[in-house]
Amino acid sequence: MNMSSLNLDEQDGILRTISDAPPTHYTIKIQPLSLLSKYSLEKYESGEFEAGGYKWKLVFYPNGNKSRNVKEHISLYIVLAGANGSQTCWEVHAAFRLFLLDQNTGKYLALQEKNERRFHGMKLDWGFDQFLSLKAFTDTSNGYVMEDACVFGAEVFVRKEKSICKGECLSMIKDAVMYKHVWKIDKFSKLNAESYDSQTFIAGDQKWKIQLYPKGRDGGTGSHLSLYLALANPTSLPPTSKIYAQYTLRIVNQLNSSYPYESSKFTWWFSASSPSRGWPRFISIGYFDIAQSNQGYLVKDSCTVEAEVTVHGTATALD
Repeated sequence: MNMSSLNLDEQDGILRTISDAPPTHYTIKIQPLSLLSKYSLEKYESGEFEAGGYKWKLVFYPNGNKSRNVKEHISLYIVLAGANGSQTCWEVHAAFRLFLLDQNTGKYLALQEKNERRFHGMKLDWGFDQFLSLKAFTDTSNGYVMEDACVFGAEVFVRKEKSICKGECLSMIKDAVMYKHVWKIDKFSKLNAESYDSQTFIAGDQKWKIQLYPKGRDGGTGSHLSLYLALANPTSLPPTSKIYAQYTLRIVNQLNSSYPYESSKFTWWFSASSPSRGWPRFISIGYFDIAQSNQGYLVKDSCTVEAEVTVHGTATALD
């Protein structure tokens, strides 16, 4: 790292230097600076640049980072790009300097933290909430803003590569939406296979299906119709992924819709190892005798099965 500098100053663990050398890795010029405020642009993110085998970007707040209650200062940060909040199982240890050009002298004000920082999925950005006061920044005698233009820069030096761990990330869904699927089955008396699947439907970005066993399964074999909700493609899920869903299964009463035969609302963690959940003794086969059509569940040898599914959360492995 080129540390040629003048007027070395350290306050609150932040090194402030005047550097003759320009930034090693990235420079950004903003002009006209005043238009950022005119068009209510609270922050500007630079394009990505590479340093130490990783991609980074600069983020500049011309009136301070309001999300951190910064006032009367500009804020400047370095951000590890191409990552997201679920990627918490790695770390990049890096030292960095952020620069602001004094256009009067051609030298740079450079700020650097005393210790290197750990960038990871839960903390992608580091920098300076109060990089410089707005008063000093806009004072033309300081040379930082000249002819409505300013120049920032960055150097990033990776000290340690990523580390790997094991874990998972639970993401709950606020205001989850319920999806209803309707499956009409004709010629019920002719169903002689062990099980039948509905068409695939999507709820909570997952593919699902209803499974019907007309002669029952497990504890309901020979006496009950069995009904299940199942993931349509469970093998496509990573082994450690899980989907938390609330669901109701019902058979519509075609003579009186106010009296369906339905399950209570049930919740389950669906996964590749546990892809289906339901009731082996959902309804007695006796209700599906054609002679019992006055019950309303089997009319003219057809029945209608419904599923209401709400996905409330997903758990995935940490990257």
